[in-house]
Amino acid sequence: MTAFRIEKDSMGEVQVPAQAYYSAQTQRAVENFPVSGWPLPPALVRAMGLVKYAAAVANRDLGKLTGSGKNPLSDQQVEALLQACQEVYEGKFDGEFPIDVFQTGSGTSSNMNVNEVIANRAIELTGGDRLDHKHKPIHPNDHVNMGQSTNDTFPTAIHVAVAAQIKNDLIPSLQRLQQVLAQKANDWDKIIKIGRTHLMDATPIRLGQEFGGFARQLQLSVERAEQAIQPVLELPVGGTAVGTGINTHPEFGSRVAKVLADKTGIPFIEAVDHFEANAQRDGLVHCHGQLRTIAVTLMNVANNIRWIGSGPRCGFFEVILPDRQPGSSIMPGKVNPVMCESMMQVAARVMGNDQTVALSGAAGGQFQLNIMMPVMGHATLESIRLLAAVTRSFVDFCAEGLEANVAQCEASVEKSLSMATSLNPLIGYEHAAKLVKKAFTTGRTIRELCLEEGILPEATLNEALDPMSMTEPQP
Repeated sequence: MTAFRIEKDSMGEVQVPAQAYYSAQTQRAVENFPVSGWPLPPALVRAMGLVKYAAAVANRDLGKLTGSGKNPLSDQQVEALLQACQEVYEGKFDGEFPIDVFQTGSGTSSNMNVNEVIANRAIELTGGDRLDHKHKPIHPNDHVNMGQSTNDTFPTAIHVAVAAQIKNDLIPSLQRLQQVLAQKANDWDKIIKIGRTHLMDATPIRLGQEFGGFARQLQLSVERAEQAIQPVLELPVGGTAVGTGINTHPEFGSRVAKVLADKTGIPFIEAVDHFEANAQRDGLVHCHGQLRTIAVTLMNVANNIRWIGSGPRCGFFEVILPDRQPGSSIMPGKVNPVMCESMMQVAARVMGNDQTVALSGAAGGQFQLNIMMPVMGHATLESIRLLAAVTRSFVDFCAEGLEANVAQCEASVEKSLSMATSLNPLIGYEHAAKLVKKAFTTGRTIRELCLEEGILPEATLNEALDPMSMTEPQP
């Protein structure tokens, strides 16, 4: 049994791994692009399988696959073709897609990779010899790619993969973190701590209010993720090579979009203008902009929790983070906020990906095609995958296990010089400022100085310096 077989395409013969489901064009691309070692994301490969399934359904229903054209298929062959597409969609052939992300800018190499795998699998399903390159009763171009060009099919698959991953992976992860933070906010609503602005002491705030703010940030992130799906709902499929729809049926694009919508539960539609849809990837840029904003939020929330949990003796230590692992190779007993740091690193990566997507959208689209699509698809899907995964980890290993350090929170309130803020309506800003300076230099509290100097009656003072009342508007 040889390690290779000989396959042939329009450029001649090429050696292909003996048992591979792909053929010559895939192998040429593997040899041409030994760049990163990163294949296309599995989500994109599977979406391409789904797009091919939808295309085959449309061509079957339009009578194209079994019609009077060149090499018509039998009903059995059409069913085999559909099954092969479905199997790629289900991830059963993920190992058959070895082409590097950094390849031809249209994604032609990967489109042909999918076409070849589906064709050969369909041949196999009908009892034929998929290794016989001389006889392809189900052809990767004539049948699997019927009515399509890479230029409309590949960006369609990107849109499908991105929308599906946001809906099925990212949104549930963000919703779960929002729910955990909202529960913490509710549980900690009566715990008073000192607020901080510019990292300096400010007026009192409830720990629940602080975490309620974080929960609201995550609620808005969920809404932004939902909004991120909208710019990728229009699908280029049906425009073929340059947007004119050459070699396809006028109903093909709308039919494919309907099948994709039915299969995913996402309301995909045919592009309003195929010339825009083929040539530009502005929708993907828009989509990733929302992902960037989500990354900004996650970095902010993680960094705030990291600060609030700093210590345990020389920091704020107002919440206690779960111990996950030893934090130092030299300092015994040290524990670090590793889950916060992981989330912050992911956020930084997503922000970098946003630059890649934006530049690719701006500089990659000339005339009727954007030639940066593989890296745009890879970067966007990586951002979604990383955001979803790190959010799940953060919930499991940090957020759910957070504990309030009630004693530490309350101890800082009475010492705060900003307690004088509530005296402004009673003694004026200037007098209160002098009290603050004196309290700082003497090490006394605002309450102690007011009592010693008889500035206000004790009952009035206690009412004014009640920290709980300072966490709400005053009538």
